[in-house]
Amino acid sequence: MSRLYLVLFILGVSSMAIGQNNLKKYMEFAKEQFDKGDYYYALEYYEKAMEIDSQSVDINWFMAETNRAYKDYRKAEFYYAKVYEREEARIYPSSLLRLGLMQKQNGKYDQAIETFKKAKKKYYKDKKSYLYLKSKQELVSCIWAKSAIIDTAEVIINKLPETVNTKNSEFGHGIYNNELIFSSLRADSISEAEEVYTTEYHTSIYSSKLAEEGFESSEKIKSLFFENLNSGNGTFSLDGKRFYFSQCSEQGYNYTCKIMVAYYNNGQWTNIDFLGEIINEEGANTTMPCIANLDGQEALIFASDRKDTKGGLDLFYSTIKNGNQFSKVRAIRTLNSIDNELTPWWDDKNSRLYFSSSWYEGFGGYDIFYSTYNGQFGDPVNAGIPYNSAANDLYFFNYGDSSFITSNRLGVYYSKNPTCCSDIFALVPPEKPEPPTIEETLEELNKRLPVTLYFHNDVPNPRSWDTLTKLNYITTYNEYTSMLDQYKKEYGKGLTGEKAEFASEEIEDFFIEYVDKGVSDLTLFRNLLLKELDRGAKINITVKGFASPLAKTDYNVNLTKRRISSLVNYMREYDNGVFAKYLDDTAENGGHVVFSQIPFGEYTANQLTSDNPNDVQNSVYSRAAAIERKIEIQSVSYLKDDEKFALTTDKPVKDGGIRKQGELISESFQIKNESNSTIELEPLRIPCDCVTATVNKTILAPGEITTVEMNIDTSTKMGFFVESIYLKLKDSPEELRLYISTEIKP
Repeated sequence: MSRLYLVLFILGVSSMAIGQNNLKKYMEFAKEQFDKGDYYYALEYYEKAMEIDSQSVDINWFMAETNRAYKDYRKAEFYYAKVYEREEARIYPSSLLRLGLMQKQNGKYDQAIETFKKAKKKYYKDKKSYLYLKSKQELVSCIWAKSAIIDTAEVIINKLPETVNTKNSEFGHGIYNNELIFSSLRADSISEAEEVYTTEYHTSIYSSKLAEEGFESSEKIKSLFFENLNSGNGTFSLDGKRFYFSQCSEQGYNYTCKIMVAYYNNGQWTNIDFLGEIINEEGANTTMPCIANLDGQEALIFASDRKDTKGGLDLFYSTIKNGNQFSKVRAIRTLNSIDNELTPWWDDKNSRLYFSSSWYEGFGGYDIFYSTYNGQFGDPVNAGIPYNSAANDLYFFNYGDSSFITSNRLGVYYSKNPTCCSDIFALVPPEKPEPPTIEETLEELNKRLPVTLYFHNDVPNPRSWDTLTKLNYITTYNEYTSMLDQYKKEYGKGLTGEKAEFASEEIEDFFIEYVDKGVSDLTLFRNLLLKELDRGAKINITVKGFASPLAKTDYNVNLTKRRISSLVNYMREYDNGVFAKYLDDTAENGGHVVFSQIPFGEYTANQLTSDNPNDVQNSVYSRAAAIERKIEIQSVSYLKDDEKFALTTDKPVKDGGIRKQGELISESFQIKNESNSTIELEPLRIPCDCVTATVNKTILAPGEITTVEMNIDTSTKMGFFVESIYLKLKDSPEELRLYISTEIKP
């Protein structure tokens, strides 16, 4: 071995040893900073470690975790993707779930949906685990968000001025006597790089007077400041004499809190003390107090991880007598989940409890929800956009006609990371909102389309030739979803092990991604439709039906009519019949809604779907078959001058049966003029050269019937197919479509 080679070899080994030694030091120091909660400083040293070994799964994992803690969702997504690409959740099982969560918080709902579906399959072996349950819930959440994101409240968003907000984090609690009470995580000296130069870096309670020109400079409430402790989350009693707040010790950014009370009179804070063990359970984190009026009783609502939580922080309440006697603490079970529920705020005007959660259907990390109280707390309702965003949204409260939230959404004050810190935002209604024009409203309704609703095989009213049903869609939906276990069992027959589990997950994903989403979309569409009808709008809704090819087409046409009928029944029965007057055209404001039905049959279905009645695994219980059994609200238009389309036919679809190639198929249709005026037909519109058609009379008096003959040359056809022709009235944009469905065999 040459001397030069030997020297270079020794230097290389020495360099590697030094690098490995530095790497160990960087990792240890970075973790130390992470545990302290100084994520910015930790990232500096993890980045130094990356310079030495960028392929390390461990270093990439810590980069992902630290960026997530620092709320830099874009970088966190990047590193979680690199981790999962290398280890496929074998070393770090939560990497796939975390990747989906970061995609969601970056607003990439389509990508997140696919990631959460993959995560469900990854974690399926333990369906009671947090990883599986969270992946399943986030799949539901992202599907919901895609539909709900277009529904935006008409408010103006204003970030509070720098007299309140800083490049650190602020959290709003309420406005009392024209004074904003809020918390802020501040240090005496912070550089532009967000490095703390003093150990005094705690959350404290501040106030800012609301004057005519806006919020004045904020001041720390010194009486509520405690050395080396954190204070925040303030709320006044109903009489304004008591002030409840959190006092917290910390390790890094992990707080352990108890609720305290201070008495307030003429600007003075006195008799500050902890509440007793009824509220502050020993060993529990108890925080975020909120005062509410429940059935005429003062109550303290708070967040805690005490013994009977479902998971994380849950919401609890205790009624108060004589200002200092607390009843047994009760959990708000309708709102609590295995994730965190926190930042409660009571809206006395509307008897609503607002809170934030990272579990329910939402747009990002924490979303703001409300629950209406009527003797008990109702189900959580997402407050919607712009109250919520893809970031974390917390600490909702109202004052006057404005609402306030705390969020780390894009637009906050920051030095390095645009979503690192939280600011307080005011959401103010526009001064004089202009009612939307007909064109704008029509556009909003159509944005929510199609609304697709799914059914079990031959439902409603199996083995019936009726075109109407007494059932409403939600009844059939509830019965359908209750059959999920049966679908899993039947579709997985003959499969074992991982293949059986994946088939089960595939069917469950179908119910989540399609069946449940249909009801969610219907709810959003229904609410906007009712709003427009209440304004006196006259609306035509076109609904198309589909079916799997298990039965003959003419039977399926009647089946899809029953399915459309179930939708109309649901609208009629919803909320004690609020739509009935509009369906019956008896509303005093002139509002009216008409459902125009286009009952498609098997000719729209995927012809690869099994039509063998003996093969129920594929013809009934498969995803391919289930996805064909649906109806769709496909378009919305306005009725003009209460005129209905004049042309009708009892049977727009004809089943040509099984034919030989080259055979001529001929069918006739009876068309009636249902209007009170004489009408004239324009020439037929025939899309396919293989079709010819004639009309024996083109001018029809009121009530008069004409016959349309339709012929199909099958010399170039093979397999299942459908052909159509269109009838159009002179001076009308609408058309009547006629179909022939058939199957050609050699």
